[in-house]
Amino acid sequence: MDIDKILTRSEVPTEYKWAVEDLYASDEIFLQELDKFRKYIEEVERFRQNGLNDAASLLEYYRFTNELLPFITKLYNYAMLNNDSDTSNPVYQDFSDRVKSAYISYNSATSFVMPKLMEFTDEELEQFYTDEPDLLFFKGAIDDVRRLRKHILDEKGEMMMAMAGEMMDTPDNVYSLLSNADLKFDKVTFEGKDYELTQSSYITLIEKPQRELRKLAFTTLYKTYSQFKNTYAALLSSQVKALAFNSKLRNYGSSLEASLDSADVDTAVYYNLIDTVHENMHYMHDYIALRKKLLGVDELHMYDVYAPLVDEAKENVLAAMSVFGEEYISVLRSAFDSRWIDIYENKGKRSGAYSCGDFTHPFVLLNHKDNLDSEFTLAHEMGHAMHSYMSNNKQEPIYADYKLFVAEVASTCNESLLMQYLLKKTTDKKERAALINYFLEQFKGTLYRQAMFAEYEMKINELYAEGEPLTADVLGSVYRKLNEQYFGPDMVLDDEIAYEWIRIPHFYYNFYVYQYATGFSAAIALSTRILNEGEPAVKRYLDFLSAGCTKDPVALLRDAGVDMASPEPVRLALELFGSLIKEMDELTA
Repeated sequence: MDIDKILTRSEVPTEYKWAVEDLYASDEIFLQELDKFRKYIEEVERFRQNGLNDAASLLEYYRFTNELLPFITKLYNYAMLNNDSDTSNPVYQDFSDRVKSAYISYNSATSFVMPKLMEFTDEELEQFYTDEPDLLFFKGAIDDVRRLRKHILDEKGEMMMAMAGEMMDTPDNVYSLLSNADLKFDKVTFEGKDYELTQSSYITLIEKPQRELRKLAFTTLYKTYSQFKNTYAALLSSQVKALAFNSKLRNYGSSLEASLDSADVDTAVYYNLIDTVHENMHYMHDYIALRKKLLGVDELHMYDVYAPLVDEAKENVLAAMSVFGEEYISVLRSAFDSRWIDIYENKGKRSGAYSCGDFTHPFVLLNHKDNLDSEFTLAHEMGHAMHSYMSNNKQEPIYADYKLFVAEVASTCNESLLMQYLLKKTTDKKERAALINYFLEQFKGTLYRQAMFAEYEMKINELYAEGEPLTADVLGSVYRKLNEQYFGPDMVLDDEIAYEWIRIPHFYYNFYVYQYATGFSAAIALSTRILNEGEPAVKRYLDFLSAGCTKDPVALLRDAGVDMASPEPVRLALELFGSLIKEMDELTA
């Protein structure tokens, strides 16, 4: 398949598309199941009327919820996967809207449950567990709700918050439609050849060895974004306002605190990350100085980063993950052979990459480009997929969905293992230098850059809380200053970089990005243990992948062998970054 040619969805060969029919054989069956879901929502009303006042009714409700979760997930994923395959298709836009609307109705119907759980005393619940021993199975889920008692509203308030869910999601939904379906970029013409420019193809173009081509792609992309800067500023401002609305109504001190508490993570973890990165910023500046030297340029610009091309992604990922044993590898092979993955870009397809956990099996979206970056993206997303697969198969649905704080650990652990495998495999000095360069780019992109994104998100939310309007100029100014701080004196900050915040969809994910940096740090520590200790470390790690949300996320990682309540994992990862810079300098001397 010619990956430089961007096909329509119907033109993409079936073997490169994910098998959404594994969820529902047809759109008609999906619509029938959606109608069935609405009847389940009516069933919830019976629980509300009965009041959940005793152990028996509480047990019945939790059993009902546990059985319904896979059904809801399947509906949601079918609509999302089809919509993301071609965001311009009105049929699946409609399906996605219908599912979201039904899910909000379900949340509204069940909004009475949290206030009701707050009414019980600890003694009353203990008596419930005695009266109905089977209810003890759901104690973890009940406790996870009750730990939020200071932030739960009364029944009317919780219903209003649930009904506001569609409104709260609007900034993200509009951003996605504008960026993935409506926004068009000019073609890039270089040496007589036209290159189609999209969010996904931009990554490929910015990695090209021809510096002028990289510059053209860079300036063309941000010229288009700059023309819509005020619209994008209004969307990001609306997102910040939605977070502030939620945090104030739920009695949190800040939007950051509210967002992290949903994952049961203390804000100290967030601040530890940023503080530790600041204390070790010299490594980042050293790397930028080294890159400038290696490229032999008088000025290093934001478009001066590229990676070598490779085409053995699947085989390398399988080989690198062999440390986890045959059972793990057999599932991974099934993912490759049974169309769990939507591989290449097509017109209208959602940009980027993700893994979507489902109780049928996970699904992975890629925009694969047959380069080193795409190989590591494959390893990354299959880490997510295997985490979901193992949790879904080892835990009941109510405990299968792991917390966001650990979501990026399995993915980045896979990347680290792949890098170690490739470094061990090569005996060529230049190839080793190229791989170390990519590893350094991972540190830059996943630890430093995501920490910068996290700091940006924190700062713009703080500005709004202080009454500062989040205009395009304000958002651009904050972003530019952080780039100056993080990249240091050897990087030329092109004017276009002030618009880069526009193309980061994660700013609509409620303080999500810091977890890439903390996850990367945890993954470096865990992958080191796996390679050095062997079977005991592998067993602890596979237990972690299978644990879902049976414990709080920091405790789960501690069981696996790393303490993220401490700044130590981040500091050690940054020290490794420093040693790799030194090795790279020696290899290229």
